[in-house]
Amino acid sequence: MVRVKTSGVCASEILFEIEEGKITQVEFVGGCPGNAIGLSNMIIGEAVETVVAKLKDVKCGGKNTSCPSQLAIALSKHI
Repeated sequence: MVRVKTSGVCASEILFEIEEGKITQVEFVGGCPGNAIGLSNMIIGEAVETVVAKLKDVKCGGKNTSCPSQLAIALSKHI
């Protein structure tokens, strides 16, 4: 399991696993549980490249980043 510290968002960490180029597990530590669980459920089984492309520019409120964007940044380092 990869553990990544986040920056500028409510979740303090994101944990994920990748197997054969696909996301097999995602967990957000902190943040909004409903959104985090929903997002995690939606991307399980998806190709890392697809998820990065869809989430990399997501903003949260007035912030320049978001939990999905932080996940995309972390995943892109494992492509």
